[in-house]
Amino acid sequence: MKSVLAVLTVVAAIVVLWYGACVPMNIKGVLTEVERAGAEVVPPGAKERRDLSEFALAARNSFAIPATWAQERPRLPAPHQVAAELWDTTVAKKITSKRSLIYHGWVTLSATVLGFAIGTGLGILLAVGIVHSRVMDMSVMPWAIVSQTIPIIALAPMIIVVLYSVGVQGIIPKAVISAYLSFFPVVVGMVKGLRSPDMMQLDLLRTYNATNAQGFWKLRLPASMPYLFASLKIGIAASLVGAIVGELPTGAVAGLGARLLAGSYYGQTVQIWSALFAAAILAACLVGLLGLIERAVLRRMGIAA
Repeated sequence: MKSVLAVLTVVAAIVVLWYGACVPMNIKGVLTEVERAGAEVVPPGAKERRDLSEFALAARNSFAIPATWAQERPRLPAPHQVAAELWDTTVAKKITSKRSLIYHGWVTLSATVLGFAIGTGLGILLAVGIVHSRVMDMSVMPWAIVSQTIPIIALAPMIIVVLYSVGVQGIIPKAVISAYLSFFPVVVGMVKGLRSPDMMQLDLLRTYNATNAQGFWKLRLPASMPYLFASLKIGIAASLVGAIVGELPTGAVAGLGARLLAGSYYGQTVQIWSALFAAAILAACLVGLLGLIERAVLRRMGIAA
């Protein structure tokens, strides 16, 4: 109960700060709209508009502050505007509608899952090779680290152009970008996990004359599971980001990235924020699903209660 109350308190504080931030962000637009409509916003005694700041004008015009929370195209949408847009584009729209965030979320999710599967498989294979081969440890691991220093926003268009030039289109380019972002956390976490058994445990296996394969399956792999699932949670979130980024350079018409792109083209900030929240909710659901799988697997292995 205390944890729930703490979470609700933090959420309430964020909402209050959010509403407060809407005032300075949107007040200029509100006053401009009022002036265009021919209303008086300069209070008596002020000779020129520049005599008063926007905050002072807002304070002396009681309509201004509430109006900052109800603009059609605000710089910063109010929480209730984002919530209303989320409701309208998820519950009120058919799943097959091109305006449904569920439809766009499914398009992004498919690329995310495919890229995550590719990245996870590649990461585990590289980790096993790094742990069992000093040559790979000295050669592959540095390159894996260096690969993550390249900004994905610069690399994504290059990947898409190269794959399109060889006729690879559709979900594959986005999945490749997702795999690129998700494999590195898996590599690092899995290497750490496979190396987590101490020397006494390894010596015990040698005493029993266990082979390297037996040592891997009976000691190293079970010991790596907590590390693996921790890295998978990071990897699935990174994979989702990769799928969204992969949709931007292609001018995609479907997917959460496409919604962000369309919102930026037409100045629909409410649409942009609702797509961002939809992506965050989707990421939270994926991480939560991995958490459930983790508990089930570790309980089955006797590692967790």
